[in-house]
Amino acid sequence: MIMLKAIIIDDELKGRLALKQKIIDYCKDLSIVAEATSGEEGIEQIKKFQPNIIFLDIEMPRMDGFEMLRRIENKNFHIIFTTAYDQYAIKAIKFAAFDYLLKPVDIEELRSCVEKIKQQSQNNTPQKLKALEENLHPGLALNKLAIPTLDGLLFFNIGDIIHLEAQSNYTAIYFTNHPKLVASRTLKEFEDLLPAEVFFRAHHSHIINLQYIKRYIRGDGGQIEMQNGNFVDLARRKKDEFLKLIG
Repeated sequence: MIMLKAIIIDDELKGRLALKQKIIDYCKDLSIVAEATSGEEGIEQIKKFQPNIIFLDIEMPRMDGFEMLRRIENKNFHIIFTTAYDQYAIKAIKFAAFDYLLKPVDIEELRSCVEKIKQQSQNNTPQKLKALEENLHPGLALNKLAIPTLDGLLFFNIGDIIHLEAQSNYTAIYFTNHPKLVASRTLKEFEDLLPAEVFFRAHHSHIINLQYIKRYIRGDGGQIEMQNGNFVDLARRKKDEFLKLIG
């Protein structure tokens, strides 16, 4: 069994102790090599111990978790964010395909996050942080989405997505300027991430970007032609809502 080095960075003693004990009890292949009580101390410990994983509290005084990461040059470690609140930050973290744990930390979610990291063939932390930075930019809406595929993570602006189609536990995504790709994420997961004012669940198998509708063809539920020439079925139960949306 290969032991992975981990650092816990959290200004609250209670939070550090609780997480540390759960890692000791339930993540036998993680070794906690250091703890830090602030962003400044976290930077020092990361330089000293070169961890595989850091558990990083977002809300810390003087220097929060995001600012700490900005000040680190070599980000060759995986990050699991920990937070007690801040829904906007959580959404931005999800958009960038980072793992996060809500306090108090659930044991199964902890194990799932660690297992997911162990199975990753490459570390995309620098690219994911770049996407996260864009999404956390003041005054800007969440835009840069990390899409997991069988070949790794790809990053796209959500405005370039025309529509999405369920394919069992995968999702086919159609773009304005990129070939179709298949994401290893369900359509429901994308529905939870994408802004509802732009993306509409037209059918149990389809989500459309309302900005790329070409025309609506009437019928029992009807069909929607998208600007790329593809036709999407509209569920009968969604018809009234859709017609109201398009005026």
